[in-house]
Amino acid sequence: MFSKYLSTALISLATLRSVHGASTPKRRATCAGGQSVQNEACCVWFPVLEDILPNMFDNECGDDAHGALRLAFHDAIGFSPSKGGGGADGSIIVFNNTELTFPANSGLDDPINVEVPFIQAHNVTPGDFIQFAAAVSLSLCPGAPKAGFMMGRPLPVAPAPGPDGLIPEPFDNVQVILARMADAGGFTPTDVVALLASHSVAGADTVDPTIPGTPFDSTPELFDTQLFIEVQLRGTQFPGRDPGQGEVLSAVAGEMRLQSDHLIARDSATSCAWQSFAGNQAAMQSAFAKAFNKLAIIGHNPANLIDCSDVIPGAPPLPASMAPHLPAGQTQKNIEQACAASPFPTFTAQPGPATTVPAIPQS
Repeated sequence: MFSKYLSTALISLATLRSVHGASTPKRRATCAGGQSVQNEACCVWFPVLEDILPNMFDNECGDDAHGALRLAFHDAIGFSPSKGGGGADGSIIVFNNTELTFPANSGLDDPINVEVPFIQAHNVTPGDFIQFAAAVSLSLCPGAPKAGFMMGRPLPVAPAPGPDGLIPEPFDNVQVILARMADAGGFTPTDVVALLASHSVAGADTVDPTIPGTPFDSTPELFDTQLFIEVQLRGTQFPGRDPGQGEVLSAVAGEMRLQSDHLIARDSATSCAWQSFAGNQAAMQSAFAKAFNKLAIIGHNPANLIDCSDVIPGAPPLPASMAPHLPAGQTQKNIEQACAASPFPTFTAQPGPATTVPAIPQS
């Protein structure tokens, strides 16, 4: 049913508009809705924004917002200068019959099914829409930085799909992940750690399919630094009956810990960068925005794209009551110190019985 629906949708994708920066449109404009933009070509994105906020995301940092972020990463990172792939080009939609067979892309048929009708309705390219939707999704998550957005990605053409194995898996070791990310987009170890801040508003659906929507930290509705605190705690339990591949013990009931996050928090190449974001919201926001914007243009020359970042809304701030903390039932003694340069910051535990994190409601 899914492939029948998507193959029909892709017939219309062949007629989609492709906008290139080389067309040199007029500068500074007021759009039909009264919005002011640096480039009039960006006006076409305000109707998309007004549609997807209520109708795709339900105006919340929920399951569909999380799916949009994951889809943007998986579409972009399947690129290698030597092995192929188109980068952030929408190939994961256009060539879904290939890319959705890759094990790392398991579960991405759901966000693709959500996004394709909006791509069709607004006559934009899949590569642009995937990155736009991800940037907009962040605006719904309190504490998230404002992401940039560049438009003008053309439709991907064969042989755009890269080979299987270009997307890091949660069971990969740190050296493999860092090498893959450096090859794909010149990401530094600190960039890699910063991108993992997206796990603060994410949940696992396929690592253990018996418990979909299992969050990676105790505040999946907030783009905060709790991930960098809680992954450093000593693991004692699994959220499900049997651990999935790439899952290790977590410290908080109802919370899943990926093996890759656990190792990156403790490896000498990345542990101090990981620790630097624990409780430091401003540093995490800045580093994530920089790395995310780099991710969004993998495979493209920025000179051929149009900067439409002024279309993207800013996210609300974190609630004043949500300071960085240890989950209830934890103490500073449960922190597994890894960075050799400085001690882990000290946090106070929330009061009450030990924290249990509910699953993220599934759309």
